[in-house]
Amino acid sequence: MSLFKRIGLILGLLIISGLIAYGLYFMFTRTAKIGAPQPPAGTTLPPGQLPVSGTAPATTTGVTRGPGGELLPIAGIIEPTTPSYYQPALVKQVLSETVTYPSLNSGGDFRYYNASDGKFYRALPSGAVQNLSDQIFFGAQKVTWAKNKNTAVIEYPDNAKIVYNFDTKKQVTLPKHWQEFSFSADGDQIAAKSIGLDPANRWLVTVNSDGTGARLIEPMGENGDKVIVDWSPSRQVAAFSQTGAPQGGERREVLFIGLNGENFKSTIVEGSGFQPQWSTTGKKLLYSVYSSRSDFKPELWLVDSYGDSIGNNRQSLKLNTWADKCTFSNDNTAFCAVPKNLPTGAGMSRDIAAYNYDDLYKIDLKTGLKTPIPMDGDYNVTNISYDAGTNKIIFTDLNKSGVFESSL
Repeated sequence: MSLFKRIGLILGLLIISGLIAYGLYFMFTRTAKIGAPQPPAGTTLPPGQLPVSGTAPATTTGVTRGPGGELLPIAGIIEPTTPSYYQPALVKQVLSETVTYPSLNSGGDFRYYNASDGKFYRALPSGAVQNLSDQIFFGAQKVTWAKNKNTAVIEYPDNAKIVYNFDTKKQVTLPKHWQEFSFSADGDQIAAKSIGLDPANRWLVTVNSDGTGARLIEPMGENGDKVIVDWSPSRQVAAFSQTGAPQGGERREVLFIGLNGENFKSTIVEGSGFQPQWSTTGKKLLYSVYSSRSDFKPELWLVDSYGDSIGNNRQSLKLNTWADKCTFSNDNTAFCAVPKNLPTGAGMSRDIAAYNYDDLYKIDLKTGLKTPIPMDGDYNVTNISYDAGTNKIIFTDLNKSGVFESSL
């Protein structure tokens, strides 16, 4: 190659290298300008000045600078959050001590037994707790309360049974072979099963709450285990008997037993394990049964239960729960705790649902509408009652101590 060609080639390479270098310089300087930090909104700078990269604006506060002017974090700085507003707890614990055999009377007093000291107490609507009596009842095994009086049947492990009036401090002893007590609506009478050794001496009986006026109502014979003593608010019915005519399949006929040999109508139930719950007047009856149709889970039903209407308007409420997890505010409104994940067979063996949590519903019994009532925790509801004076649901929990209330 000639000398002139070599010189031309070298000059060309130098020109091309210069152009590439200039292009790279132009590209990087432009990028740096585009990415330069801008002052935050609301920041005022001296005329003609721009913030230098890595230097905070003059108005920045609440930070610490390092040796080179860099920003350092400060412990305890709270990031901005959406404003939060206080919301009261949906369920409130009103008593923390262990409560057994609780009952809400018509005046709003919550009566209960404390097994640790053997005494009975009442919690007033104001929140105050008072002794119902100074007498000690050690070892009480079961307590049945009158709804409208401070009177209770108290049972002991040795089968001793007494009626105790906490207002008059009077005590009456009942026969040891009497079982399954229920007070009349006014609290003046008690219905029970009298279980004699001879089946011929097994009767449904009533007695005045002062121990006088005992009466034989209906013979039970060998069917005592099919009788449920549960006095209706209307005083019309004292018990149910599952001794009706065979219906075929899993259906049962349930008889309504009055005080004077009345021939009341019956109702048909779609399964076993019948458990009743009267409405406030006794005109309607919630009950639960289980069957293969419900995977042997308890299923809630509603039926008319007064006079000539007994057995009418029978309908399923499509809820899997027990009747004793429900309470009425009136004949047309009920509140029910419904297990969230009820296992198959729970109707036959309730213990398998002992650690299940409940949802709470308000049920319009005219329309069947079910409205959820929020609860801010996990509860297994027992001994549920409606307090008309405060419009609250009062309940205990199977696995927790104390008493809880839910405002509606």
